[in-house]
Formats: sequence, structure tokens, C-alpha cells
Amino acid sequence: MTYVIITAFVLLILNVYCSRGSQKLFYQSKEASMIEKCLLASDEIGSLEVINTSTISGVVAQMDSMKVSRLLVTDQAGVVLFDSWEEAVGQYALLPEVLRAVEGNDVFSWQYHDGAMSSRAATPIVFYGNIIGSVYMTEIDTAQGTLIHSIQTTILQITIILELALLLFSVIYARTYASRMQKIMHSMRIIRNGDYTHKVSMGGNDELSLLGTEINDLTERLHTSEQKRTRFVSDASHELKTPLASIKLLSDSILQNDMDLETTREFVGDIGDEADRLNRMTEKLLSLTKVDGQEQVDSEIINVAPTIHRVVRMLTPVAKKAQITIEVDLQQDCPVLILEDDLYQIVFNLVENGIKYNTPGGKLFVTLCRTEDNCILSVADTGVGIPEDALNHIFERFYRVDKARSRASGGSGLGLAIVRAIVKRNRGEISVESKPQQGTTFTVTFPIFDTEAQEP
Repeated sequence: MTYVIITAFVLLILNVYCSRGSQKLFYQSKEASMIEKCLLASDEIGSLEVINTSTISGVVAQMDSMKVSRLLVTDQAGVVLFDSWEEAVGQYALLPEVLRAVEGNDVFSWQYHDGAMSSRAATPIVFYGNIIGSVYMTEIDTAQGTLIHSIQTTILQITIILELALLLFSVIYARTYASRMQKIMHSMRIIRNGDYTHKVSMGGNDELSLLGTEINDLTERLHTSEQKRTRFVSDASHELKTPLASIKLLSDSILQNDMDLETTREFVGDIGDEADRLNRMTEKLLSLTKVDGQEQVDSEIINVAPTIHRVVRMLTPVAKKAQITIEVDLQQDCPVLILEDDLYQIVFNLVENGIKYNTPGGKLFVTLCRTEDNCILSVADTGVGIPEDALNHIFERFYRVDKARSRASGGSGLGLAIVRAIVKRNRGEISVESKPQQGTTFTVTFPIFDTEAQEP
């Protein structure tokens, strides 16, 4: 409605402007014509030696082409000397145009009414530089008046047709827009009820189509997130259920059977191992939740090499027990902007995994180097490697390549998910390369934050 009202107002202004413009053009044309006729008559009359009714009649009779409704000739005092209607001879012509003409002005006035155009013009009669009278003409032109009326009527009809067409277009557009918007709202209600597989089908290439595309992208992400959440809950429930079931089975065995002290101690030890496993899994879940919920951290500038040495020193006994040799190559230390605890957890998880999933007698290579802008940490093992189809899933929560071996080593499938979340939170990138039976290499890249290089 606002659009219709605005356009109607604009069309009304255009209608008035065109009508006024057409009248102005006719006015200018008629003014030039009437003034020219008056000047012609005044020149002829001004050339007479004697000016009276008889001589003026003779001049007017010779000007047959001068077709006007009425012609008056007055002297300087405004007394009518000649009247084509023969009604006002000898009387004073107290007309505004005459009064201004005897003062030396060319005068024209115009009036349009009821399809007729009434024009009045007057010019002075000059004899050797002196004003001796005036010529006054009137003309009623019904032909041009009809033409003006026709033009104005046509403009009005065009305006009405345009406004009706615009109104019809607006109604059709509004109904189409409302229908498409209702389709979007209907789809939004379906999505709100949890059907993330629903797609908005709009068609076209307008703004609503783009909105539908954005909604489809959003629902696709929501669907993916919902699938991940469902899988996470299912996997978490399954992983937590396994140690709980083991604890339940072991405790029932102790309560329902007469066991010797040695067997009882063995069962209690197994219960403790399952409890430790449950505790580790819970801590990793809490750690992952904390990482997900903490978008910004108060980082600090630290060197990477000391943290690597601390982790390697901590895990060396574990590596020796697993018959794994750790080789450290720290080519050049580099400062990065990160929390020390976050860096420690990244290095610890990668090195621990390199030990867990290596083969006896294998090696683990921990390398640190720097480029112009980046700090690169590489952890490579000589284990059995990761199948190609599993490389895209190893950073997913609870995903394990070899489930039996992971459980045997105490793995929960959360370590790499935590590492990736921490790396991304600290503006870094992590990648993996692996070849079956040759080993796996994890590469972590952080931007270097060298304060000395930044100082002027």
C-alpha cells in the first residue's frame, strides 16, 4: 500500500506538470501570435496621417488575414476610436490591457475555461516616437481550447491506466511475495520441530531464493551438528557403559562366589583399572567440553622447545617400557602465542599416541623447525600407519582405527579431538600423513610471534 500511495503521488505530480507544461506551450504560442497581430495593426494605423473611425476602418478592412474576435483602437486618453463590434465608439475603454498599452507596454493575458481559450493583447500606437493610442484585440479560440482539453484528458487517462496497472502489478507481486514468504515460514516451522532434512525449494534468483539457499545451508549444518551430537552421545554412552559393565560384573562375581584372597585381590585390581579408565575418559570429556566452550583465552608468548623437552622427559620411561626410541631434533626454537598448558597437552597427546600405536623396537621422531612466519612441530612414528579411509575421521570424537588395540592401551578416541580443538583455538593448523606399515606423521603449525622482529 505504501508503494501504491507513493507511485500515485508521483503520477499525480507528473500529471499536473504535463498539464501545466502543455498550457504553457499554448500560452507562449498564442502570446507571440497575438502580440504580432497587435504590432502589425498598430504599425499600419500609426502610419496614417489622420486617425479616425473612417481611416481606421479602411486599414482594418485591408487586413483580412487578421481574424480576431474583437478589435478596439483607442486614443492616448483611452477613448475608443474604432470597435469591430461598433458598440463602444466614443466611450472610454477602461481595460487593464489598454491602460498599460497607452503607457508604452506590450500586454498579453490569457484564460482557459470550459474548453475555450480566451486571449487578450494590447500594444501602443507610436507616431514619430510619441504614443498616440493603443490597439486592443481579443480572441476566443475553441479549437486550441479543445486541443488543450484533449491533451489534458489523454494525460489523465494515461495516469489512471498507469496507476491501475501499477496497482494490479503490486497486488500480484504482493501475493506472490507473501506466498513465497509463507513457504519459507512453513519450512522454518518444520525445521524448528526438528526435521533438519527439510529443504526450502524457492526457485528463481531473487532475494527470497538467496534466503532459501542460506536457510538450506543452515539446516544442513544443523543436521550435521545434530548427527555429530547424536553420535557423540551414543559413543559416549557406549564407552562409559563398557567400564561400568565390567565393574558391575567383577563386583557381582566377588559377591556371588566364594573366592580365595588372591582371586579377590585380582578382581579388585581389575575394578580399580576400570575405574581409572572411566576416570580418564571423564577427564577427557570435561577437557573437550572446556575447549569447546572457551573461544578466547589469555595467551602468552612462550618458546616451544622447553615444553617439548619436558614432555619427552616425562614419557621416556613409558617409551622404554614399550621398546620405543624417541629422537628429538629441535633445529631452531620459536616463540608462539599460546597457553603453556595448551601447548603441553598438544605435545603430550601426540607423543603419547606415537608411543601407544608404534611397534616394539620402533622409533618416534619429534622435530621442531621454523620458517619465516610459522613454527612447525612434527611428530612421526614408525608404526603400522592409518588406513587411507580413516584419515578423514581420526579427529572425530570417539573414533578409533583399531578399537580392540585402543581399549587395550587405554585409549578413548578423544585425544586427537582435543588436540585439534586446542590447535584451532590458538590460531594453528594440524594435519596428518600416513602410509600403511610405514608410520604416521602429525604436523602442527603455529604463527610465530617474535616480539624482537616486530620492534622498530
